[in-house]
Amino acid sequence: MSQRVVCDISISADGFVAGSGQTAEKPFGDGPTDRLHAWMFETPDENRAEVDRIVAAGAFVMGRNMFGPVRGEWDLGWTGWWGEDPPYHAPVFVLTHHPREPLTMQGGTTFTFVTDGIESALDQARTAAGDRDVAIAGGAATVNQYLAAGLIDELRTHVAPVTLGAGERLFDGVPPQQLELVTARAASLVTHISYRPLR
Repeated sequence: MSQRVVCDISISADGFVAGSGQTAEKPFGDGPTDRLHAWMFETPDENRAEVDRIVAAGAFVMGRNMFGPVRGEWDLGWTGWWGEDPPYHAPVFVLTHHPREPLTMQGGTTFTFVTDGIESALDQARTAAGDRDVAIAGGAATVNQYLAAGLIDELRTHVAPVTLGAGERLFDGVPPQQLELVTARAASLVTHISYRPLR
């Protein structure tokens, strides 16, 4: 199978990827945001196939807000939310307006900071991934930019049975488009629904 651009994203039942008020202490903002990802940590065996697909990508792209809460010029002491061994174990390209030298972590993760836009980040990720898929990791604003540009081949949503009421919403600013249902599977803490955007 040829390389694809995929996106896995956990969302609330009302469509939010994160609540408002993100801080270093509250990475996903206000509200019961811990429930968005509970399926990965509380019932991993039940969701093994979905978790395995997430980490199978050969490279990742994420927005600066997903990398951390720092705004403006970089705090070089900040190396991400994940500690010394981030879960990616692959190249990660971080969209930002502020240059920073690449950051090499344990386990094979290197964060490269890209200042010249989403297409450049995707091109670099495609090259780094080889014949494996590229994953758009988030957050909502980054995923929405790639959806609006028609650059995602498969959107895999993981819908948690919780509402947030406000925050960062999937599909904000994305032009109306038709999605083809690829798969749907209900589990105890999440419903996995995958779509293929029709271009």
